[in-house]
Amino acid sequence: MSHSSYTVLITGANRGLGLKFVERYASDQYRVIACCRNIKKGDALHKLQDLFKHIEIYKLDVSNFASIDIFAKTFKGPIDILINNAGVYPGSSFEDIDIDGWLEAFKINSLAPFKMTKTFLPHLKKSQLKKVASLTSKMGSIEDNTSGGEYLYRSSKTALNMIMKSLSIDLLTHGIATITLHPGWVRTDMGGPHGLIDTEESVSGMKHQIDQLTTKTSGQFVAFDGKKIPW
Repeated sequence: MSHSSYTVLITGANRGLGLKFVERYASDQYRVIACCRNIKKGDALHKLQDLFKHIEIYKLDVSNFASIDIFAKTFKGPIDILINNAGVYPGSSFEDIDIDGWLEAFKINSLAPFKMTKTFLPHLKKSQLKKVASLTSKMGSIEDNTSGGEYLYRSSKTALNMIMKSLSIDLLTHGIATITLHPGWVRTDMGGPHGLIDTEESVSGMKHQIDQLTTKTSGQFVAFDGKKIPW
């Protein structure tokens, strides 16, 4: 079956890794549902849409759970791959903790991927591929934490890791496979200019991991290059 029969939904699709995911899946002839909080005509996402007519752009703020419900009700058809890419990186130190920012980080980085997966479960169940991928970080690994700090970001990604692990078990009866992905230290607005790899290398690697994902390998926490990350 051709890739044109498959649909992928990507959150945070207008820049960085999300934008590169859109480009890669569109290049492979997937129907791409590109969701982002702010829609700006003439931006890089719309320029991609000019090149690939099977890209559909929708306004979706994953921190607004009511909008997720509305979008799911209006969206028709199956979703073969759900990529929970949208996230925030709130800086923090032991001396300067923003509690409201911490709660917002949990809502966007941890709760929103769960909300997206649960709300779009009917769409996933009636698809052919049945895959859910969430972008996390090695900074969410408890074992890997040797430098401390970054309480907001670390804890929100650790929570996401546990959520994805539970989803891998609970969704198995539906034939849905999940994967938790560390994209590497990437040169993006979030990762900064000193990242070790670019978006092309990161997304190519992550897409390969998603391609290889089956229910037998569901629930893993792996890097873009396939290396297993300690929980």
